[in-house]
Amino acid sequence: MSVLRIAVQAKGRLYDETMALLTESGIKLESGKRLLLLPARNFPLEVLFLRDDDIPQSVADGVADIGIVGENEYAEKKKNALITKRLGFSKCRLSLAIPKEKEYTGIEWFNGKVIATSYPEILKDFLADKGVTADIHVITGSVEIAPGIGLADAIFDIVSSGSTLVTNHLKEVEVLMKSEALLIQHPVLSVEKQEVLNELLFRIESVQLAEDKKYVLMNVPTSKLDEIIEVLPGMKSPTVMPLVKEGWSSLHVVIGEKQFWDIIGKLKALGAEGILVLPIEKMIL
Repeated sequence: MSVLRIAVQAKGRLYDETMALLTESGIKLESGKRLLLLPARNFPLEVLFLRDDDIPQSVADGVADIGIVGENEYAEKKKNALITKRLGFSKCRLSLAIPKEKEYTGIEWFNGKVIATSYPEILKDFLADKGVTADIHVITGSVEIAPGIGLADAIFDIVSSGSTLVTNHLKEVEVLMKSEALLIQHPVLSVEKQEVLNELLFRIESVQLAEDKKYVLMNVPTSKLDEIIEVLPGMKSPTVMPLVKEGWSSLHVVIGEKQFWDIIGKLKALGAEGILVLPIEKMIL
């Protein structure tokens, strides 16, 4: 079977969340070594560790077959790679920020200003679309310090919690895009590699479907079954089994954890007892 090569960020939050996803998908990598290329022991996959901004290029050029990269880097590099799946983690936003003491009057504030950024292409497209003329100063790393040292009037950078902006006496004034981790692929994969990718996607989706889902078991009065089922937002129809005690049934259902807390009072009011909530590792539909 052909081995699929996936490009992954070498360190940082995206690395941590990507490796956790692969582990939860049942893929075991050789441990104890930090090599550039790491094979899996139980799946036709090898992991290529790169800088995040090199991943779109490596996938477009076929150095890697697929990659997991932030949407911000994918948009910035504009390489010929296809988005296969949005993964929903490593979320952040790309925003314009200015010194907090400045009065912001709207997007026209940036006319004639110097903006420091590591994402010049995204910023250039946005400013052109808004009809704003500004001087873009490209910086790699520590963009947030630029206004404080007189290098720029404003910045355009990644914002997660906003604490870095506060530390550097900046305020967020415009959100240009929201970003999350993407699974991207080379435009042309062999039939064998596409089959491996399909299996990987199946595993990832099974893991993600189970997130925040709970397997709930409860004992309920048989006479109240219809009413209880009516308030349960479960998948398809719940499983119902009679108990030895006459007039009682055991009801099993999969629901979202947040939904469960919304309806727990209704279940108890309808006579549900012995409610047991269990985590779900994988879910296959």
